[in-house]
Formats: sequence, C-alpha cells, structure tokens
Amino acid sequence: MLLKKGEGNFSQCLEQRKGWSNWHRSERKLGNCQRNKVYESIGCGEGGKDSKETTVQQTSEKEKNPYKCLDCGKSFSHRSNLTRHGRIHTGERLYKCLDCGKSFSRSSNLISHRIIHTGEKPYKCLDCGKSFSQRSGLINHGRIHTGENPYKCLDCGKSFSHRSNLIRHGKIHMRERLYKCLDCGKSFSRSANLISHRIIHNGEKPYKCLDCGKNFNRSSNLISHRIIHTGEKPFKCLDCGKSFSQRSGLISHGRIHMGENPYKCLDCGKSFSRSSNLISHRIIHTGEKPYKCLDCGKSFSQRSGLINHGRIHTSKSSCKRDCGKSINQCSGLTSHERTHTEERPYKCLDCGKSFSRSSNLTAHRRLHTGERPYMCLDCGKSFSRKAHLIRHGRLHTGEKPYKSMVLKL
Repeated sequence: MLLKKGEGNFSQCLEQRKGWSNWHRSERKLGNCQRNKVYESIGCGEGGKDSKETTVQQTSEKEKNPYKCLDCGKSFSHRSNLTRHGRIHTGERLYKCLDCGKSFSRSSNLISHRIIHTGEKPYKCLDCGKSFSQRSGLINHGRIHTGENPYKCLDCGKSFSHRSNLIRHGKIHMRERLYKCLDCGKSFSRSANLISHRIIHNGEKPYKCLDCGKNFNRSSNLISHRIIHTGEKPFKCLDCGKSFSQRSGLISHGRIHMGENPYKCLDCGKSFSRSSNLISHRIIHTGEKPYKCLDCGKSFSQRSGLINHGRIHTSKSSCKRDCGKSINQCSGLTSHERTHTEERPYKCLDCGKSFSRSSNLTAHRRLHTGERPYMCLDCGKSFSRKAHLIRHGRLHTGEKPYKSMVLKL
C-alpha cells in the first residue's frame, strides 16, 4: 500500500511501520505538515481513510513511549527515563552523599538531600516570607494561607492540610485492634504500645534518674526530665533563635511567628496558640477557682494567683528606697521601685504610651483592639479589665463594700 502527499510520493508500507514517524517529523521541521490535511490512500477502497487513521494513531502511541520496562511493563519516551526507572527494581543507588554516606537512585534526590547539610532554604513563601529547604515544605506551609485541606478522611469526611494528620486521625476509625489490655479493655495496633500502657496499671517505674533518683514509667519521660539537670535546650527556633528544652515548647512557640491560634474558646470565640492557655481562659466563663490556699482558705482561678498570694504568708521584701513599704512579690517589688525611678519599659506600639508593668500595657492594648475578655455571667456584658467586671457584678449582687463616711462639723 503506497501513500502520496500532494504531488510527492512516499513509498513506505504502513504495516511495517518503519520510517513513517521520521518522515512525518522532517515534514514538521520544514513547516509543511498540515495536521488537518487528508492523506489519500491508494488501493485500499472506500474504507481506507479510517483504517489509515487508526494505524497512524497506534503507530504514534507506540513511538511516543518506545522504551518498555520488562519487569513491570511501564513505557517511557526516553531511554534515560527507562534506565532511571530500572533502578527501582534493581535497588541500585549511584548517587552518594559525601557528608553522611547516604545513597540515592536519582541525582535530584541527592540534590534535595544535600540541603540538610548546607542549611540552604531556597523555597520562600510569597505571603509571609518564611523559607523552606524543601519544595514540599513550602507547599504544606502555603495551605495555612489558603486554608486548603486536600487530605480527606473517607470515614467521616473530615479534611486535613497534611497527610500525616490524616494518618494520625485515621487511627480513630481503625476497627481492628490486635493487642487488648485485660485491665481496662483499651486496644492497640502495636504490642509495644500495649506494653507501655500496662505500666499505668501496675505502677511500675523502671526508668530512674541517676541525678535525683526520680523514677519514670517511660524512657521518653526520663530523657525529657534529664534536660532539667543538663540545662540543654536542643530545640531551636529558626525564626528568632530562641531555644527550648522540649519539642512541644518549640511547636507552641512557632505559632507566635505563624500567627496560628488553633485552640478556640466556644463561649466567646477567642483563640489561643496553646491548649493550656485555653484551659486557663475557660475559667473566666465557668467561674471555677480550683486553687485553694491551705493557710487561709482563699481560692484562685489560676495557679499563678495562688503562688503570688502564698507570699503574703511567707516573707516580704522591703523597698530599697526606704519608703517603708514591704512587697510580698519579687516582681511586685521591681514594679514598685519604678515608681521612684519613673522607669516605664513597656511601650505601646500603637500610640507610644509607656507603662511600668507589662500587665498595664496588656490592659491598655485592649483600647486599640477592642478586646473584652471578661464577661458577666448574669447579663452577658463584657469588659476589658477584670476590675471593671467585679465592680459591675455588684449591680447584680447588691454588694456595697465601701461604707460612706459622714463628717460631723
């Protein structure tokens, strides 16, 4: 079967499928290839057009990926791609890191790995300027700005921004639990987790600190405790350089730079970067005072409040300026002495006003933000300062703590 294009003949049998693509490519380079032009078939009847188009399509698909892997059947357009793919089956790793000796099957993987040793961060976020060593890190970070959650749980439909979070969440839905605790019925997917859990019931604490003698039920808890004695802070913030003894502390601190506040109060909508801060905040709404002074019975909503109060019953510090005033808090003494020096180290960035105490600056900042964290449980009215809430509360209780003095002339 012979084909002709225009006036020129091209003698090549389509059934052999040799030379067709080379001729076609040369025609494209010369600019003479017209994709929509119908090629005339000689000697194949009326159905020759459809037969020819199908044959050309099959030939094109085969020649598009002519290099086929004999192990899995996957095809490639270039021999180099097939060679690189073959290393998956052979386990060959030609590219070795000179710093740590780790080997890779692809040069691109070695290049990405080298960044670990150089500390280079070539991938920069255009929204906040934060840089990353890996492109995947930038992509994951970008979801904070876009709110994208591409990883969806097929069991409950909940979506996540990171695949690792989806995997961790998926354990909630796991039906098969192989290792079951006979004491409480709790099940685990790993025997090691069951063994660690059993220590809760038998009270065993096999891991002992050689410095202070304290015992722990987990080796990880002992390792974390040891940092108290060594003063080591191995977890460093790459943004500001601040170091932490615990990884959890670094993660919580990182949210300051990210502006991330994942812990939200369901009562007032206020968000926090730490779960502990949310728990402390919730007491404002519940009115709970779980911290009780053993000396006088007074209760406090915050542990810090109880600690500060406890100093009333212990020692007091005197003002160095000899004004006769005694202070039961070290921080209170420092703040008091600023009344003599007129030092105001805490400055408002919005209006420039300065304060001698950080708490006064915090309260002042609410004038700019409009924040009113102290809510009256009786009428729902909110206030920017706790003292204002207390004063307002007397409208509901009828309390009159300040007795009026009538002067007789």
